[in-house]
Parts: sequence; C-alpha cells; structure tokens
Amino acid sequence: MEVRCNWTVEEVQALFNKPFMDLVFEAQQIHRQFHQPNQVQVSTLLSIKTGACPEDCKYCPQSAHYRTDIEKERLLEVDRVLDAAIKAKQSGATRFCMGAAWKNPKDRDMPYLLDMVQGVKKLGLETCMTLGMITTDQANTLAAAGLDYYNHNLDTSPEYYGNVITTRTYQDRLDTLAHVRDAGMKICSGGIIGMGESARDRAGLLVELANLPVHPESVPINMLVKVKGTPLENAEDVDPFDFIRIIAVARIIMPQSAVRLSAGREDMNEQMQALCFMAGANSVFYGCKLLTTPNPGEDKDMQLFAKLGINSQQQAAKPDDIQAEALFVQVAERVAARPTKDDIFYDASL
Repeated sequence: MEVRCNWTVEEVQALFNKPFMDLVFEAQQIHRQFHQPNQVQVSTLLSIKTGACPEDCKYCPQSAHYRTDIEKERLLEVDRVLDAAIKAKQSGATRFCMGAAWKNPKDRDMPYLLDMVQGVKKLGLETCMTLGMITTDQANTLAAAGLDYYNHNLDTSPEYYGNVITTRTYQDRLDTLAHVRDAGMKICSGGIIGMGESARDRAGLLVELANLPVHPESVPINMLVKVKGTPLENAEDVDPFDFIRIIAVARIIMPQSAVRLSAGREDMNEQMQALCFMAGANSVFYGCKLLTTPNPGEDKDMQLFAKLGINSQQQAAKPDDIQAEALFVQVAERVAARPTKDDIFYDASL
C-alpha cells in the first residue's frame, strides 16, 4: 500500500461513508500490513503542572478562563515525576508522557524539564512531553536531552478551530509541529471528537494530520470528556459507531502511525474498545487519570487485554522486585540530596 500525504477531504469523507463492516475490515487488513495485530503500546500520562492555563480551549478544565473543580498545582518536583515514572513502568507502560498546562514553557522552566526527561530515560522508558507551543531553540534543547516524542494536538479542522480556541492560531500549532520535526523528535498529534464539529470537520482534521510532510508517529484520538464549568459541558454525545469509524479512517490514511485511544475511554464499554482495536487502534493511555480526567484503571485494561488476547509490548520487560527496589532507592537518594524545596518547586503559573 502506498503511504500518501496528499489526501483530500472528499476522499476521506468517501471512506467515512463506506458500510461500517467494509470500513473496519479494510482498516484491519491495512493494520496487519504495518503492525503486529495483537500488540498494543501502553503509555502513561502525568500532569506535571496543573491548572491556571491562559489558553481558552473550550474543552479544557485547566483553562483559567473557566470555573471548574480543578485545583491549580505548581510544577512538580523532579523526584515526584520520577517516582510516578517508576510506578508506570511497573504497571506495564513503555512510554511516560508529561503534560504541563502552559501556553508555552518559559526559559526558567527548561532546566527542570530537562532533568525530568533525562531521569525518565534512565529508567528505560520512552519519553513524551506536551508543554504547549515551543520555539526552535526549545525543541532542539529537549531533543538534545533525549525527549523521544512531543505531543501537540491539532484538535479539530482548520475551519472549526476558531469555535474552540481563540488564544492561539491553527498555524501556531503547525509551526510547533514543524519545530519538533526539525529537531529530530517524533510527533504525537491528534484531535478531539465531540466538540460540536461536523462530519466534514472530522474528515478535515484527519486530512491535516495525514498531509503533514511526515505522518505523526502517534495519533491520539480523544472523545470529549465533558467537564462541568467548561463551555462544552453540555455537548452532544458522540455516537460509538462514528468514533470507531474515525479510528478506522485514521488507520487507513496513516497506516504506519500508532493510533491511540486516549481521553474518553472511561465512557467506552469493552465491546466499543474491542471494535476500536479491530479498526486499527494499537496504543492506549494507561492509568486511572489522564491529566485531570478519568481513565480506566490498569487492572480493568489488563482484564480487557486478556479477553482479547492482546499483550502490551512491555510485558516481558517489567522490572522484577530487585530492579524496582533499586529504582525506588535511586529516587529516595535524589530526594535526600536535593538542596532546598525552592530549587525544584516553584509557581510555574506566573
């Protein structure tokens, strides 16, 4: 199959309009050409700085523009992040993602972020960060520290984008993705379904992703988690079959990418998730929380994987008790050796 970067919205809409079974069958055939059919990559996401974000994304409970139950938290201590990474690895995660509620990181933030990246890398995990917009210099610095992936979602189509966000432009997002790619990092970029967008907007989002110069290595597809206090708290529910269609079309037009089930899985039953895997999803976020929204627990995911005969790629590489203890000791030593609280813990929202 040819890997293309010249899709049209009309072509993608035609895929959406195929009979459901035909679409899923085509997606599964393509999936098996490029990926192991019963392997699901597992990532864990940690909020390293929560709330007080100056952006006005209408879906986000961390925005300072809306009154939600999210409490503002300062940038986490490096050692707390490493402790969470150890637990993620023990639970079977192969990638550790760190998210900060910023429009963009400041220069004073960079040393702490670099320490996090280097510390997580030493644990044998892939690293990913989402920090908002970043400059060319910041991208190069993060890449030099060993950051594997940078997440920056396009969220929706260019045409619908202004209905969701006004504090940065669509081109700002594309520019950040270009900085990431130019720095040699891998791109994690996807969108959110269920924000009131049309079927054409959903096709437009996938076209924007598929027509990047190189397809994103990871494409997270989020189903809106409606949070009280945000402008989208009463948005219409997404039809499960429509969501599965999006997974299938993403697999067909971006055959080499990992297509990830991200936010919204708490509202998906096992049968819906199974059909998503059949349609080509081969990555999930793992753990009871995604930044600030709920997510199925690890045990629940493992039960589903067992029912489907799916094994995470990290199963054979989990640290044993001795390795795990050594990692905890390493973190404890770092905590004891740090100079003062203010050196690595400050109000990053200012």
